[in-house]
Amino acid sequence: MRISRRGRTSLVAVTVLAVTSVLAACGSGGGDSDDKKVSVWMSVDPLVFDGLKKQIVEEAKAKGITADVQKVDNINQLIMTKIQANDTPDIALIPQPGVVADMVKRNAAKPLDDVVDKSALESDMVPGTLDAGTVNDKLYGVLVSMNVKSLVFYPKKAFDKAGYKAPDSLDALTALGDQIKKSGTPPWCFAIGSDAATGWPATDWFEDLIMQQSGPEVYKDWVTNKVKFDSPEVREAAAYFEKTMFTDGNVAGGRGSIASTAFGDADNPMWDPKPGCMLLKQGNFIVSKDFLPSEVVANVDENIGVFGFPPAEAGGDNPTLGGGDMATLLSDSDSAKEVMKILAGKDIGKDAAGSSSYLSPHKGFDKALYPSDLTRSIADVAYNTDQFLFDGSDSMPGAVGAGTFWKDMTAWITGDEDLDTALKNIDDSWPTS
Repeated sequence: MRISRRGRTSLVAVTVLAVTSVLAACGSGGGDSDDKKVSVWMSVDPLVFDGLKKQIVEEAKAKGITADVQKVDNINQLIMTKIQANDTPDIALIPQPGVVADMVKRNAAKPLDDVVDKSALESDMVPGTLDAGTVNDKLYGVLVSMNVKSLVFYPKKAFDKAGYKAPDSLDALTALGDQIKKSGTPPWCFAIGSDAATGWPATDWFEDLIMQQSGPEVYKDWVTNKVKFDSPEVREAAAYFEKTMFTDGNVAGGRGSIASTAFGDADNPMWDPKPGCMLLKQGNFIVSKDFLPSEVVANVDENIGVFGFPPAEAGGDNPTLGGGDMATLLSDSDSAKEVMKILAGKDIGKDAAGSSSYLSPHKGFDKALYPSDLTRSIADVAYNTDQFLFDGSDSMPGAVGAGTFWKDMTAWITGDEDLDTALKNIDDSWPTS
């Protein structure tokens, strides 16, 4: 769930049937009529939505099309309900590759290979982003907005004053942690508390470690259960995580505080006059007044530094973990196809970028439109990556990715389970069909 990544503590249970009734009049049923009106649904953040809506409406109008752009909640669930009712919007922005695949299985999503300029997208978009929307070798989803998770934030003034340098390998990341620890400061700000979703920040660590240590193909096989949790590859990631997070003095508050502290509070000691921790691994969404002190966010370029989660070895392959919202087509109308072309354009997001957390998946996007050097640095982590890979737990079956993976990582971190038990429990929970 992408929305849960942005603040699982505030996730509100929205009754799908209630939302469906409100939006029933907005759906087109995915029909073939071409009445010059196109409905577009998305569940992006409010400021991102405002900017995207403005641009979509204006560019559609220039083509003689009326775009009805709606912000909806729980789009992953809602779209499946609407497909069953044959009452879908013309276009839906979907944050999970697995949902796109389910839409294809239900013959709801339309192939885009002849709708958009696929060769132009392949040359301009971040490598791997088109793969997320590809099912059975056909393109069904085009990333419109991107988020990046392979990031490590730090308090820039204190970090630079101490002379610390961004690491270029996992060993160098360990060495940096040891260097910070020798100064008397715990290197890591880390917590996984998130009410019913407690544990998810640990899954992001595992995803980054598996893709860096074992490579993108092993990562993809792990996400689809071809590589098990109880495997050498996952155990290698667990060993690095354990050494980093369980060693005395490495985490602010100690190992015992990790599960009991809200993930959004993990960075609090970082902003003290003498930082109580120096490194925070988190997605770009964290740069917000919802999570960081307002005085820090007021001048991000002065206060916040960032580097990409490093590769296993210096100069080696360096995939990036992330997510985003993929535009899918549920109508055969010519007008809907025209709006899909707008959504696939390299300048989509130009009205959203300056006033929101929007990141473009197009390397050719004008980075001057971003509001800060920090945002440009975050975007460059993705633009310079070898391959962009979607969040693994979001792509796994819900019983695993949003179930046992969270639960058993938490039990291991708290010491209620050993690693062997945790890995076995997760493997045993994988659906058989």
